Amino acid sequence: MTMTHTLTPTADLATDTDDVARLLTPDGQRVVDPELEQWVKDVDASALRSLYRDMVLVRRIDTEGVALQRQGQLGLWAPCQGQEGVQVGTARAFRSDDFAFPSYREIGVNFVRGAKPADFVLAWRGEEHSTYNPYDINTATPQIIIGAQALHAVGYAMGIQRDGTDQASAAYFGDGATSQGDVNEAMIFASSFRAPVVFVCTNNQWAISEPVTVQAKFPIAGRAPGFGIPSMRVDGNDVLACLAAMRWALDNARKGNGPAFIEAVTYRMGPHTTSDDPTRYRDKDEVERWKGRDPINRVEALLRNEDAFDDDFAAAVAADADELGAAVRAAALGATSREPIGVLDHVYAEPHSGLEEQRAWFGAYLDGFGTDSEEAAR
Repeated sequence: MTMTHTLTPTADLATDTDDVARLLTPDGQRVVDPELEQWVKDVDASALRSLYRDMVLVRRIDTEGVALQRQGQLGLWAPCQGQEGVQVGTARAFRSDDFAFPSYREIGVNFVRGAKPADFVLAWRGEEHSTYNPYDINTATPQIIIGAQALHAVGYAMGIQRDGTDQASAAYFGDGATSQGDVNEAMIFASSFRAPVVFVCTNNQWAISEPVTVQAKFPIAGRAPGFGIPSMRVDGNDVLACLAAMRWALDNARKGNGPAFIEAVTYRMGPHTTSDDPTRYRDKDEVERWKGRDPINRVEALLRNEDAFDDDFAAAVAADADELGAAVRAAALGATSREPIGVLDHVYAEPHSGLEEQRAWFGAYLDGFGTDSEEAAR
């Protein structure tokens, strides 16, 4: 399932959504894609409702995170509104022993993998370096350095090879990260060593204020075959297509065929982070067009068409979302800051002389403020 392109490069090709593989149209109509269809034969109305519920809950976490940051409770937040389809769809394809390497925006991946309410906010509040043990949910700490997680995922996949198991790893990154050396170097290693890793590129059209058309004249999925990696370009707002594509990619990895690359074409409806103002560089008509492709609305439309969506189900999902949102808020508001010296806790697995030296220096520095200043520093 390798993409090739022989067209003359134009800016439109990188943003085009006509050539993406999909199983669900923006208005909720089920369509058949011969290559994707075989991977979702087991997805019935109950499974669709479960996917819908996950996306609604992820959006509620995101909404709560934005509100908490605006209210001064979090230092920053990276919204994922509009990207719930690719995050939930791909993450639901994992086995529990697979390992995910997300960026800072993969709220939906962390949710599906089992992150708790506090895990979404304590790091953004500055209370913890990482709010969960990666091995509890087989998901690495969200990476801030653009594209670095691609190298981590490949390294982990090469470890899987040496362990002789059929696990797989996956790296999540945005369209902007594909211009980083780390991502390209990771793809070279993955291809050369046939590492069981999946590269998931969430093409949300914008790398902060830079449009994808500045970075790519052809669809990004077309780059992978140059590394010897099969690729697929799917509708990132179609959760069903994302689930199917990820199942294909993971199956490819488990069979020893090496890496695969998925470009999920979607849109970042909100700002890059809450420190960004997208109205300064995005056309509002473009945003409105993408609103009509909302991943949650199209699953609801499909379920209604199949008489599998009623008021009771909608109320139950809304109640679950309210409960989760309240728990996320409570985790942020109820967080207890440690002593300032605690910033040096859990930096290394084992203590060493260099860390103890830093602790002594920082402790002396804090002592120099006196009681009142130390209280204020807390």
